[in-house]
Amino acid sequence: MALFKKKPQKRSGTGILMANLNEAIECGYTPLTEEPTIVTACEKIADMVGLVTWHIMQNKESGDIRIENELSRKIDINPNRYLTRQKFIKFVVMTMLLYGDGNAVVQVVTEDGYLRDLIPIAASRVGYIENGAGYWITIDGKPQDPENLLHFTLHADTHKPWKGRGIKVDAKNVSENLLQAAATEKAFMKSKWKPPLIVKVDALIDEFSNADGRRKLIDEYMGQAESGEPWIIPAEQFDVQSFKPLTLQDLAISDTVKLNKQAAAAIVGVPPFMVGVGNFNQAEYNNFINSTVRDIVMGMAQEMTKKLIISEKWYIRGNLWSLLDWDISTIANVFLAMQDRGDVTGNEVRDKLNMPPKDGLDELRVLENYIPADMTGNQKKLIQED
Repeated sequence: MALFKKKPQKRSGTGILMANLNEAIECGYTPLTEEPTIVTACEKIADMVGLVTWHIMQNKESGDIRIENELSRKIDINPNRYLTRQKFIKFVVMTMLLYGDGNAVVQVVTEDGYLRDLIPIAASRVGYIENGAGYWITIDGKPQDPENLLHFTLHADTHKPWKGRGIKVDAKNVSENLLQAAATEKAFMKSKWKPPLIVKVDALIDEFSNADGRRKLIDEYMGQAESGEPWIIPAEQFDVQSFKPLTLQDLAISDTVKLNKQAAAAIVGVPPFMVGVGNFNQAEYNNFINSTVRDIVMGMAQEMTKKLIISEKWYIRGNLWSLLDWDISTIANVFLAMQDRGDVTGNEVRDKLNMPPKDGLDELRVLENYIPADMTGNQKKLIQED
């Protein structure tokens, strides 16, 4: 942009070029499913849920025990004939978080009363029809009873509790800010208006009022010098000042991106370091597993228990223990203490430390000085000879 006085003067003029970021700064419409920070945060959640192992548990008076049969193998190992458990669960969770706006539908295929396959349905093929207090789920336009499908939801809708609600509304503004920051940075880096100098010319302004006149000035006085050579210019006619263009730091782009990434992480429910802000924090990570991941896993487990399990004493549970981040010394100290008290066997301790079992370590043993509470008075050191 050239700044001049309204009426040409016969004395002097200063030509100033400033960075114009308005040329390509409009970022336009981008769906939430294509915003990198939001997608990254959702994928972190989906990856964690995909690592969860699924157990069938049975209620017992002395405590719940794990049931291992063909049904538990189908749910935990190969729920879908074409997908591994991890890929199957990740697709369902990503659909629930982003593509299905808080909903994910899985078709249940049975044969003679046995579970044969679980088929995840793309969000684009699914619709929902309210039916009084209930609803129907349409797949490719065909209504189906939700009792015959697995319908996983995230955040119940305010007016339709059977329907999920995604993060689209909450994250819209943050997503727009991140996209705008990226567009601003891109436009700034591509902008050609970054002059390193301001040259004040003491001459008739009319002579330099057009491109040819200004180019003539540059060629005659500045264009002939080799790189690094000084300029020889008339002292009375020119005043050269260095010009420092704006930087991304001046525009506070970095701070803006950091704040919006932190906001996006909080909305989605992941620690900031998972979207590139800050360093790994063990406490934040474990809290993420025990809150965001646990909430999704519990919801999925309850839906599968309701639709796939017939026995009233069985239920499906997602094992979150393996996802928690504990250093090996903490695990060893906890389980060795339990072994000394006879609560776990030696092979159970070795399993927690990723070591193979050994013969002779399947018995519960205690240290000799551990005795039942009602026998504390029978210790030899307390009994006198007389």
